[in-house]
Order: sequence, then C-alpha cells, then structure tokens
Amino acid sequence: MTDLDALMYTAEHEWIAVDGDIATVGITDYAADQLGDVVFVDLPAADSAVRAGEVCGEIESTKSVGELYAPLTGSVVAVNDAVVEDPSIVNSDPYGRGWLVKIRVESEPAGTLDRAAYVALTGGDA
Repeated sequence: MTDLDALMYTAEHEWIAVDGDIATVGITDYAADQLGDVVFVDLPAADSAVRAGEVCGEIESTKSVGELYAPLTGSVVAVNDAVVEDPSIVNSDPYGRGWLVKIRVESEPAGTLDRAAYVALTGGDA
C-alpha cells in the first residue's frame, strides 16, 4: 500500500514519488474517478525530454480526453507499458500498478501540494 501522505501532488491531479533523482508519476484516484473508465493512454517515449507544466501525454476515458502534464523537468527513463496495454489499471490501482512514467529529475518540482492541501483542493474527495 502506497503511503499517500509521502507523495507530492499537483493541481493538475498528478502524484509524484521521488526516489533519489527518479520521480514516478501517475494520476490521482480523484482524477481517475473524474475521468471515468480509462480506455486509452498516450505517454511520452522513453528517453524523451519533458518540461514542467507542459503537456506530455493524454488519458482518454469513456467521458473525455484529459491531458497529462509533466510535473517536473527531466528525461523519461521508463514508461509503464502495462497501462498502455491495459488502461483500466489507472482506475483500479492509480497509486500502484497504474503509475505512468518515471522521470530523471533535472530540477525539483515546484508548486506541489502535500496530501492535506490536495485533499482540500478537491473538496475533500481525494
């Protein structure tokens, strides 16, 4: 079980877990619930560069298409092929097997929220 209090969050509903210079990124359970059943995930390619705040992928659901924002600047070192093959994992296990990308961090993420602030942002529904 992931310690949700140990994660960083963005206002765009991504979570970030940093281990050394590698950040694992996914979307929150709140975002997954708001999207509905995720049916397609388009992620940046491994070895590509991402810049904080810029769109780096898409998440398509039965309700809508959501953009995935890079929460930090760096280079993609891994993409979760499991969610590309089975996007429903994003709904069923957003903080575990539903991670999306791992990014080698060039600079610390800015403007992130702790769990309490994120829960407040979502009106207590996170």
